[in-house]
Amino acid sequence: MRKAELRDIIERGEGAKIDFKRDGLRPDQLARQIVSFANMNGGRILVGVEDDGTISGLQRQDLQAWVMDAVIGRCVVPPLIPDYEEVATADGVVAVIDVPAGVAKPYAVKRGERLDYYLRLGNTCQLASREQMARLFESGGLVSVEKMPVHGSRPDDLDERRLREYFNRMLGDEDTDDWQRKLLYRDLLVRTSSGELRCSYASYALFAMEPRRRLPQAGLRLMVFPGPDMDYDASLDEVLDLPFVGLGERTGRRFIEQSLPERALSYLQPHISHERLDGMTRRRFWDYPVEVIRELLVNAFAHRDWTRQNDTRVVVYGDRMEVTSPGGLPNGITIDRIKAGQQAPRNLQIVRILRDYRLMDDRGMGIRRKVIPLMMEENATAPEFEATPDHFRVVLRKSPAR
Repeated sequence: MRKAELRDIIERGEGAKIDFKRDGLRPDQLARQIVSFANMNGGRILVGVEDDGTISGLQRQDLQAWVMDAVIGRCVVPPLIPDYEEVATADGVVAVIDVPAGVAKPYAVKRGERLDYYLRLGNTCQLASREQMARLFESGGLVSVEKMPVHGSRPDDLDERRLREYFNRMLGDEDTDDWQRKLLYRDLLVRTSSGELRCSYASYALFAMEPRRRLPQAGLRLMVFPGPDMDYDASLDEVLDLPFVGLGERTGRRFIEQSLPERALSYLQPHISHERLDGMTRRRFWDYPVEVIRELLVNAFAHRDWTRQNDTRVVVYGDRMEVTSPGGLPNGITIDRIKAGQQAPRNLQIVRILRDYRLMDDRGMGIRRKVIPLMMEENATAPEFEATPDHFRVVLRKSPAR
């Protein structure tokens, strides 16, 4: 790193990916900063710089060896290898420690027998909360949140009619005498350490008669605004609380009891459709391809981050429609990889069950082969994708002709 580059970094100050530290820290103090960056998106630590940007320089003779041995070797679990260099300035030597985003999350600071997990939030290093820890373990593939027990739930919260239909018709299993054994075997029920049976997140969201009763992030929130912005004048603001899968499919997409996507479409249709002449008859047409909407609703539910309390949301404006799934993209997936059809599902069990219902396919090509081409064909606009650490959003624009 050149001196000028170092000077520019210091002048911009501390932030989400930059931290200043004076030399003389205890090993665990520097380990906290390293762990917090590794658990997020990586970052850079400048040792020998005061909080106000003044260069105080290094005091240790061999800081690199101390960082690798006393800090990372003894305090960071699992160990990682950052890039290290020293830059000499007129005011002293500054050590630049580049910490990559970790590939073996979660990382922790070891204090005796205790492990503490830290996150970089803004320009601060914070101890992870219980929910944040669950998210870290899930991102590292160590915990599957969809298989965790829903607090206070009971097996009879699940709709036996839907379970019977799933096992009988979808799986061809006619033996339905021992429900608990079947559900335990498929991780749809969880036995706690005290011996109690609880519903898993997956079974509660898919099959519970009132999923939001114990799992408030289940269901779906629908909002409609007549103009281009969210305001108090909502034409619709409804939270749907019903099982995601339908009951008693007859022909096509009709149900005795609708699935969550079908109920959402029935609520939204008056707001995202219009009438026009088709020959000599007036017919109602969707403003957006209905297969695209259905695909996005299924994806938003199947791939959401269940550690987050936010609702899966559909918001309709005068000129567009937005479908938002809580949580960032999982397992290194990017928007470009989604467009190319790459799969890395966060919730494997939910995805498998939705495939049994033929609501999803095995190829993961819905965005590439359905959403993008249908929007271009019917609306002459490409869907827009937005990915942040907090959500994944797809924006559909109305056809310019409408």
